[in-house]
Amino acid sequence: MSIPNTLSQTPTLSEKHSGIPERLLDKAQKAKSLIYETRTQFEAPSRQRGVAIPQGISKVKFFEVLNELRYEIGEEWVELNDKELKGGWYMEHPNTHDMMNILDAEELVASAVVYPGDVEDVQKIVGWANTWRIPLFPISMGRNFGYGGAAPRVRGSVTVDLGKRMNKILSIDPDDYTCLVEPGVSYYALYEELKKRGYDHMWIDTPDLGGGSVLGNALDRGVGYTPYGDHWSVHSGLEVVLPTGEVLRTGMGALPGSNTWQTFPYGFGPYSDGIFSQSNFGIVTKMGMALMPNPGGYESFMYTFPKEEDLAPLMEIIRPLRISNILENVAQLRHCLQTIAVRGQPRSKYFSGRGPIPEEIIHEEMKKTPLGDCTWVYYGMSYGPPHIRKYKLDVVHQEFLKIPGARRIDPSTLPADEYFWSRDKIAAGIPDLEELLWVNWMPNGSHIAFSPIAPIRGIDATKLYSLARKRHDEAGIDLMPAFCVGLREMHLIVEIVFDSSDISMRRKADRCLRDMIDDAAKLGYGEYRTHLVLMDQVAGTYNWNGNALMRFNERLKDALDPNGILAPGRCGIWPERYRGRGWEIGTGEGGGSEGDGVKPDWKERL
Repeated sequence: MSIPNTLSQTPTLSEKHSGIPERLLDKAQKAKSLIYETRTQFEAPSRQRGVAIPQGISKVKFFEVLNELRYEIGEEWVELNDKELKGGWYMEHPNTHDMMNILDAEELVASAVVYPGDVEDVQKIVGWANTWRIPLFPISMGRNFGYGGAAPRVRGSVTVDLGKRMNKILSIDPDDYTCLVEPGVSYYALYEELKKRGYDHMWIDTPDLGGGSVLGNALDRGVGYTPYGDHWSVHSGLEVVLPTGEVLRTGMGALPGSNTWQTFPYGFGPYSDGIFSQSNFGIVTKMGMALMPNPGGYESFMYTFPKEEDLAPLMEIIRPLRISNILENVAQLRHCLQTIAVRGQPRSKYFSGRGPIPEEIIHEEMKKTPLGDCTWVYYGMSYGPPHIRKYKLDVVHQEFLKIPGARRIDPSTLPADEYFWSRDKIAAGIPDLEELLWVNWMPNGSHIAFSPIAPIRGIDATKLYSLARKRHDEAGIDLMPAFCVGLREMHLIVEIVFDSSDISMRRKADRCLRDMIDDAAKLGYGEYRTHLVLMDQVAGTYNWNGNALMRFNERLKDALDPNGILAPGRCGIWPERYRGRGWEIGTGEGGGSEGDGVKPDWKERL
């Protein structure tokens, strides 16, 4: 199939809540064009299995009760998912399935999508689901790519797309540096609103890509790259619709007329916010966030390190600098292959053979870049007035040069399209779009992430890097690791880029990830976040004291969601109605997303 002659313009923020800011429109069009240039599959495969009907209700009855929901919410806000499972790209993506599918495309698929307009609509949807025992899967914007996108864990769930109509910035307080947002507010939208209001004294913190939900990213414990990069740690106050339909506000929000909901997160009594993060215990409809004071200046910097074995001594240098806040933002140490891949060109431009791309080719390509030959690239940022930055940067320079062959790259020598400048924006709280481009490494580029947590120590970095290298070599997959260093821990983020139309490649990627998860767990490293299809496996590694944590989560689930309607299986937490019926996705190749039915009740007769 040929590339479409024309590509439609990406929607802007003025046209759609999920759109791109005007300032990034040209970049979005270029990114979209590059993606379609490497795509070989332009039409969705025909659906062989028809509409995905949730288990426990007949097809006829499901269609009948869906009409009841239309009556409650409005005809135009309930859509049956009976159309092609089209792909798209980051800015224009499906909300019914994962466009970067690791399983068969018809596995993680919604039966329908409903668009609530307010909290009362969410309550109506939850009440309807309880009546008919129909699983719901709430999404904010559905851009959790690499972790499942908008797909539901249980095939046939009804997706609750909160972002389409619930996308208001409810408040921005310029005095206490806080905001209150609904699920459909993206980092792009929040940043642009601050600029529109002239609030230059406040920054946001953004992930690598700015199109995701501020609320959704924090709930999944995502990260950004300013000192406010731990998004969950800087939230304050939730409004939650429980699976029974009740609405609660956490922290100070439980006090009627509270004037400190966004400024003090704890309130009185047990701190309950945590149970709504990475869980299926409630639908969050509002969230407060702290905004960062403008530090009065900033300066990005970059160093390169020549050898693979520099990783361990470099981590020993980074740890005390990061803990003491000389290194102020989330430190990023990336393998040089990502520097090549983020240019947006396909792997075939550099290597057409089988197996991982040879090291000698990687280094030959690096010699052609403004960075020169190296193995590791460090991206950092210093904040504050010039004399403060100089003090900290001099310390960093002195320490980094203890690695033989380390080089500081002068930003003035870098072209405007060098990836460094995208990291410069992100570390200054300015949402960008550059990070997307490395998915073009493969045709029909998709990605899935391995994301373990470890201490900031050379021995730990080496162990994780070694096990990832071993499993990637076995699978014949290119290794693209990045170490993201927090204050006292580091995330290793390994993105496996694969062709979603290639069954063999999908299975190799799945096998590689599952092996790495088990390998890491045996060494004491656990995932902090994972893809839908890996959640059962990852949850199973947190099994101290006879799975005490999961048993506790199950008790909470059954108490808060007695009918098991809300996102069953998310983060490995299954309601009683599904337990023991084979719903967990294991390590077998080509696994499915459905189990052997649900626990019968009187509705089963219908």
